[in-house]
Amino acid sequence: MTGDLVVPRSVAVIMDGNGRWAKRAGLERIRGHERGTEAVRTTVTECARLGVEALVLYAFSEENWKRPKREIKLLFGLLERFLVQERPTLMDNDVRLLHSGRRERLPADVLALLDETIALTAGNRGMRLGLAISYGGRQELTDATRAIARRVAQGELAPDAVDEAELARHLYLPELPDPDLLIRTAGELRVSNFLLWQISYAEIWVSDVCWPEFGRDELHAAFRDYGRRVRRFGEVR
Repeated sequence: MTGDLVVPRSVAVIMDGNGRWAKRAGLERIRGHERGTEAVRTTVTECARLGVEALVLYAFSEENWKRPKREIKLLFGLLERFLVQERPTLMDNDVRLLHSGRRERLPADVLALLDETIALTAGNRGMRLGLAISYGGRQELTDATRAIARRVAQGELAPDAVDEAELARHLYLPELPDPDLLIRTAGELRVSNFLLWQISYAEIWVSDVCWPEFGRDELHAAFRDYGRRVRRFGEVR
């Protein structure tokens, strides 16, 4: 707890509304994504300052591959710039970067920069920042199931030993705690195939502002609302 804020241990964010913000401003969609990187910087630094242990940002979904090729190219160009330009922010705030998603679909140059930044921050001991890129919750569960099936087929794992804990160990980032709080911007009331296993008991907070407008005040409002929730996890209290 910091002042009147109850700080969650783990936070996940669906960063929605970049395109809508740009359209309202009479700009190309990519300008909304560019402006959205400022909201990423603000959210990362403030969460690190407040003592959040893990933050996962939904940056590019498996479904986003269906977008026009030009937009995808521009998005990955923006991601490349972000991975380089934000290295000082990550280092200054002792943030360790991690990736969640299917690596094999990422362009080689993007993957190289991602791995470089992950390696650069590997020694940091503060907040862990997961970027969900080429990520889908159903795809994550499918990949985990395949990995477990291979181990069973090879005789490394007994079928009866497959339980919830075993499945969780095969997720993309098993070392991160499940989110206590899921934030979504732009007023949309859906989870969009994001962390389907991990958000089973997450508190959900929806902001009407588009992601480029999301700042410190909105983050604090989410944490204040989280602090008023009574979390029962299926029990009677």
